[in-house]
Amino acid sequence: MVEHPALSDLCFTPQTRGENGEPGKSEQGTTPIHLISQAELQDGLHDLGQDQQTWLKRQSFSATPGQWAWLDGGLNGRSAPSIVVGTDHQENFLTLGSLAHNLPEGDYHLESHVTDLQLLGWALGAYRFNRYKAASRLPARLVIPDVNQQSTIRHMADAVALSRDLINTPAADMTPDHLAAEAQALAEEFDAQCHITRAEALLDIDCGAIHAVGRAATTPPCLIDLTWGDPAHPEIVLVGKGITFDSGGLNLKPASGIRWMKKDMGGAAIALGLAGLVMSEALPVHLRLLIPAAENAIAGNAFRPGDVLHTHKGLTVEIDNTDAEGRLVLCDALSIACERQPAALFDFATLTGSARSAVGTELAAMFCNNDTMAQALYEHGQSQADPVWRMPLHPGYEYMIDSNVADMVNSAASPYAGSITAALFLQRFVKDTQWAHFDLMAFNNRARPGHPEGGEAMALRTVFAYLAKRFPQCIT
Repeated sequence: MVEHPALSDLCFTPQTRGENGEPGKSEQGTTPIHLISQAELQDGLHDLGQDQQTWLKRQSFSATPGQWAWLDGGLNGRSAPSIVVGTDHQENFLTLGSLAHNLPEGDYHLESHVTDLQLLGWALGAYRFNRYKAASRLPARLVIPDVNQQSTIRHMADAVALSRDLINTPAADMTPDHLAAEAQALAEEFDAQCHITRAEALLDIDCGAIHAVGRAATTPPCLIDLTWGDPAHPEIVLVGKGITFDSGGLNLKPASGIRWMKKDMGGAAIALGLAGLVMSEALPVHLRLLIPAAENAIAGNAFRPGDVLHTHKGLTVEIDNTDAEGRLVLCDALSIACERQPAALFDFATLTGSARSAVGTELAAMFCNNDTMAQALYEHGQSQADPVWRMPLHPGYEYMIDSNVADMVNSAASPYAGSITAALFLQRFVKDTQWAHFDLMAFNNRARPGHPEGGEAMALRTVFAYLAKRFPQCIT
């Protein structure tokens, strides 16, 4: 397992104050940052002198959110140099999300109030994947004001960074065994229990689908099962698709489709990061994390179109397409998850191209069997700048996954409604449980404030916000 430096330590320094409430040592020697909107700039609300206005014009500063400029002498009568940053005063990543690598290296503090989400944007924009290439520079560091939730912001930044690291790691260094090692390290950190079932032992626990998908790979498939917390608390289960590389199997992917399949374990990475966040925040839940991990490879013993697999639930599945393997590993894990009738079940998966066609790459398609839960998740996604969009579990399409020789087929013959039929397939393995399924990209195709190009922990913060609201921390 590779060490993951804490992102929060790289981009934040905590606030301290003296006995009289004056800034403590953490602000001494730091550069002040003033936030100013376009309206405030135009209305002259900050009493900028003529020299200052001229200097800002020379830097083409217009107070666009995230834009920054130097001021010699600062604002509000300060003599020290300072930074001015444009803002729209909205709850988003636009104001601070690009500054950690745009500002010169050094320490900064804010002269304006910002929200926790804006501070998180600073951290998430500071992330870079440096495992194989030395960083050209360190991110600028920001003092976290003492009025903000320092520990939660740090934990959330580190959880997202862990997920991004795992997604960005190439398949040669992210096999099922590597994923298992990451889960075991997380268990050791938080005194959780972690059990790994590998290779032929999967057949002993009736996980024929996981076994079939991964049996052709050099590294055998496994089921990772982590538990944490008081069993008397409500049980919450997180399931993540852990296909560490997807060749498509015998239905081999074309070159354009196979290039980024290192990210096909993105669901597992998000579930791992979310599990770490739940534990670090000590939510009063009994947490279970299930990751079916496998590489969908090609060899003489690879599973074939036309094969019939036996699943944990007892349902038989006819294979139409070996490239529809994610739902196969998930179905065994979802069946296991429902055995104890948890209070809520969430699965994360880079499952279908159809979901990308429906909502694009920057939204997570969400399928949910409970209207109240779905609405709450949508609202938390909006408030957390981590949007999800509900898709229908339309029962009228059930016929598309029926089979003449088995209980069901793994891939509908129709080119239409692919993400819906995949979700309907999974729903057959969910019983008497509030369930949300996220079909997501797990990758940023373009850089945006707070979202550098590469692996992305989509829906992680949405689900955490939902859990934190539904199961608030006990205050003693």
